[in-house]
Amino acid sequence: MKFSKLSQLVLVSTIGLLLALCLTSCEIVTIDYVFVAASSGNGSGSAGEIYTFAADAESGALRNGPPAVSSGGNSPVAMAVTADYYNLYVANQGSNSVVHFSVADNGVLTKKDSVTTATPPVAVYANSAGTYLYVLTGTTTATLTEYSLSSGAIGNIVAQEALAIPGYPSDSVVPTAVTVLPNSDAVYATVYDQSAYNPGSITTSNANPGWVFGFAVGSGGALTPSVDSPYQAGVKPSALSPDPTDRFVYVTDYASNELIGYGIQDGEELEFLVNGPFKTGNEPSSVVVDPRGIFIYVSNSLDSTVSAYNISLPTGTPSATVNPTSAQSYSTDTQPVSITVEPALGRYVYTANHLGNSISGFRLNPSTGVLTQTQATPYPTGENPTAVIAVPHGNHAIQAVFH
Repeated sequence: MKFSKLSQLVLVSTIGLLLALCLTSCEIVTIDYVFVAASSGNGSGSAGEIYTFAADAESGALRNGPPAVSSGGNSPVAMAVTADYYNLYVANQGSNSVVHFSVADNGVLTKKDSVTTATPPVAVYANSAGTYLYVLTGTTTATLTEYSLSSGAIGNIVAQEALAIPGYPSDSVVPTAVTVLPNSDAVYATVYDQSAYNPGSITTSNANPGWVFGFAVGSGGALTPSVDSPYQAGVKPSALSPDPTDRFVYVTDYASNELIGYGIQDGEELEFLVNGPFKTGNEPSSVVVDPRGIFIYVSNSLDSTVSAYNISLPTGTPSATVNPTSAQSYSTDTQPVSITVEPALGRYVYTANHLGNSISGFRLNPSTGVLTQTQATPYPTGENPTAVIAVPHGNHAIQAVFH
């Protein structure tokens, strides 16, 4: 059968339109860049690297982004970003340093400056205004240091607090995590008393093992202990996260396999939530509240799972009813030690898997909180990843709750 020239033109135009639609629908759109800190070798002093992945907007699947860069030191253990997502900070435990990187629109990291800490850093966090960086350091003593920030650059020490257990000043104290409230800038740091909790060895103290220290940030960055601080926090607190409305703080207890919830009173004081603590998987290592303040996700390092919870908004109580028809946990690769929810859509969850040398990805149902695995998960990383964090790409709306 022969076609007229007009028919041929219409046919070619139609095919071209269909191909264009197909290519558009199949186009990979990056919604976030996901950064993972890992060691490039097997030793505790191995040089660190930061790996960059691009997250697909439609599926949450990760693909390799810009080439990995040096973390600027050895054994990176934690990362933080400023609220505008233009600055990233890496704590290198093996070289007593915190390194500042700028984050380009295409995900490229460029080293800018660094500071040397007196003892190994274990955690780092920037306040929402981008004016202070909080670094938690130590191995048998714990110190919280507040550095000034100027356009992302790390400046001088503004304030410094030794975190000692009340009544037990000579006990060995191990720091674990630090965070800042999104809106009020109150600061919290977790520690545990190794003299009171030291499995496989002798204990020399009858102090309560786990604690949360709270501080209000005053004029010029002055740190003032919260009323009744420090607050008891189980046996071995390992991580903490506030909700985006400054109403609640959640702490994982690595030793007791529990999630401890606190209500925030008068800006920074903590009070236990009723009916707590709440059951997790084995050895919970990291916790995150989704940007809408509706769901909590906990990575369980021994189980290689993620536990999910609804937040009862009036009370802050975590409820394990996200997926009531099946198990309340989701499988990851081996030993997830860090967890994040990407900020651009608030639709994808990622864990850094220390022994799996990988990232696990999940799609978050924003209505139910249920997780389903992303395509081709897990995604290979360098050796022994320890931290994962995400920044939005482009001018996508950030799915956080602001008040």
